[in-house]
Amino acid sequence: MVRITRWILRALGAVSLLAHTSEAIELTLSNEASVKSAASTIAFGLVKYYTGNNTGDVPGNLPDPYFWWEAGAMFGTLIEYWALTGDDTYNKITSQAILHQAAPTRDFMTPNQTRTAGNDDQGFWALAAMLAAEANFPNPPADQPQWLALAQAVFNQWVSRWDAETCGGGLRWQIFTFNNGFNYKNSISNGCFFNVAARLARFTGNQTYADWATKIFAWEESAGLITPEYDIYDGATIKNTNDCSSIDKIQWSYNHGIFLHGAAVMYNITEDALWRKRVDGILQSTKDLFYDENGVLIEQFCEERGFCDTDQQSFKGYLTRWLAGTTQMVPDTFRTIRPLLETNAVAAAKACTGSPAANLFRGVSGTACGFRWGTGVFDGLVGVGEQMSALSAVMTTLVSRVAAPFTADTGGTSVGNPSAGAEGPGSSSPRAVLKPVTLGDRVAAGFLTSAIVLSVVGGSAFVMI
Repeated sequence: MVRITRWILRALGAVSLLAHTSEAIELTLSNEASVKSAASTIAFGLVKYYTGNNTGDVPGNLPDPYFWWEAGAMFGTLIEYWALTGDDTYNKITSQAILHQAAPTRDFMTPNQTRTAGNDDQGFWALAAMLAAEANFPNPPADQPQWLALAQAVFNQWVSRWDAETCGGGLRWQIFTFNNGFNYKNSISNGCFFNVAARLARFTGNQTYADWATKIFAWEESAGLITPEYDIYDGATIKNTNDCSSIDKIQWSYNHGIFLHGAAVMYNITEDALWRKRVDGILQSTKDLFYDENGVLIEQFCEERGFCDTDQQSFKGYLTRWLAGTTQMVPDTFRTIRPLLETNAVAAAKACTGSPAANLFRGVSGTACGFRWGTGVFDGLVGVGEQMSALSAVMTTLVSRVAAPFTADTGGTSVGNPSAGAEGPGSSSPRAVLKPVTLGDRVAAGFLTSAIVLSVVGGSAFVMI
């Protein structure tokens, strides 16, 4: 992976801050230093929204009106920022946040969020941990939760929550019965499960993860949430008859993105024509639905009508990052995806010209990022989602300049635990058993003791409770 000396990046950041005290983001895509400088300025504005590293605040939490899941998404974005630019300015607060939110149960069922957490909320923190493992983000101390083990813990809990008794399978949106939405099975919860399963399969080489990824995608299709044309609907309500025929057909960009990237990972490890068909189908559907005639990304359901909420104002950034990730898994998609990345980097940068009141944005004056990229100007909408999405748009243009995500066989060093997560809140008896671990599992999990220990671990499964 390309790395640039720390002092050079900090110098770029300093120059960026001085140069843009009252101007818009300057971006020249052909100039790597320009892209990194622009990304540095936008990242600075993003992190200024974060208060979790302040005395008396909770590491990993964003202030109101942002929900817990979006904080996980933000730290995943900052990991990718480091992976693409080499700038480690925010690594310490990122590690602190993820480890705090993983504790004490080592599975992102932290007590400050457990009662209200949904499967998708937990999922965005698991996605951040999975990316940390793939990017070789600096590993935590040995006595702390490890990136790969955290992703495995959440995967195991999702397996235990798979609900075959209604709608033939799928995860419910909510984990606990007392939360509104427990009777809803949504694509983003199942998309998180699918995406993490596919990436665990690639990282470890363990077929059980791939089997689950295949099962989840097939369920989405059978439930009518992914159509033959690769429309991807929001979710379905469980009726009294235990079917899911009541489908919410709203389509969101992040649902397309998470299934596109997961399908690309599955094609990368299988070279199966069916997975390639799914990659091509979802990519075409995504282009048709979420990009205007100029190739600019729009959140089609709510953006043009002006009623996207705080959550929805962050979705474009995730799609952008997953598009970039797709090019790493299926390289010949780059010729289709590159123009989308470049067009939207320029459009997003043009929208980063705001100077709102200090209590809304504390970054560099004139670099607050708006939500609507197609207008060519700052639209007055600011926040974590807008800033994070613009950062994603700019930094992902560097994707072709860095190495593909690591696996255990290609230098990935994160320590895993295939049985993690069985005792956390919201877990139930697992209904699946992992196949014997591969060499990749053994390396990633640190099982480097003896053939006897390896055979014991290889034959073990989830811890039953």
